[in-house]
Amino acid sequence: QVQLQESGGGLVQAGEPLRLSCAASGGSLSIYTMAWFRQAPGKGREFVAAISWSGDSEYWRDSLKGRFSISRDNAKNTVYLQTDRAQVDDTAVYYCAAKKYRAPQDMADMPPGDVDWWGPGTRVTVSS
Repeated sequence: QVQLQESGGGLVQAGEPLRLSCAASGGSLSIYTMAWFRQAPGKGREFVAAISWSGDSEYWRDSLKGRFSISRDNAKNTVYLQTDRAQVDDTAVYYCAAKKYRAPQDMADMPPGDVDWWGPGTRVTVSS
């Protein structure tokens, strides 16, 4: 059974960089498409981005493309999400998710119950 654990959250000043990690244990992430979701206070969970198992394909929420980047290191069993300049409206709990044998674009509208594994989330608060 794969377990995912996000890290890197906390209090960040607006305009400062933010780097989140999602590390896996109990199995290899190399066969999984990985995605990041986030849930802002009082709002539903929204898709952020996904990356293919090989890292050569990505899919993004339109409003975040270009401001965040997603990457993975299969040797370290870790996926990353980062931005050079956090904004106040990036305040949310960030979750990573894993799904085998699906394209990155399939993660955007995937019902939460269809995801193979979820992390518990890491809270990010961006202050102005």
